[in-house]
Amino acid sequence: MNAFPPPPAAPAPPWARFRMAWFVFALPASAVVAATLSAVIAVRHADPVVVQPRAPHPSLQSAEDAATLPAEYARNHASLRR
Repeated sequence: MNAFPPPPAAPAPPWARFRMAWFVFALPASAVVAATLSAVIAVRHADPVVVQPRAPHPSLQSAEDAATLPAEYARNHASLRR
């Protein structure tokens, strides 16, 4: 048997001394900062809404007219059999 008691354990260092603790906090914090920055950039530099009148019955008379038609009319025209 051991006649002497074990020496007292050293107190644990504070959490701020561990590098892993900083990594655990920094990784999610950097994701929040990056998402916020992306949202701010998207809102501040948003493209303006383009409102064009829709032709009731489009006709493709020239290539210039075809380039200005909405996409659904161009898609439907391209799918017609000739």
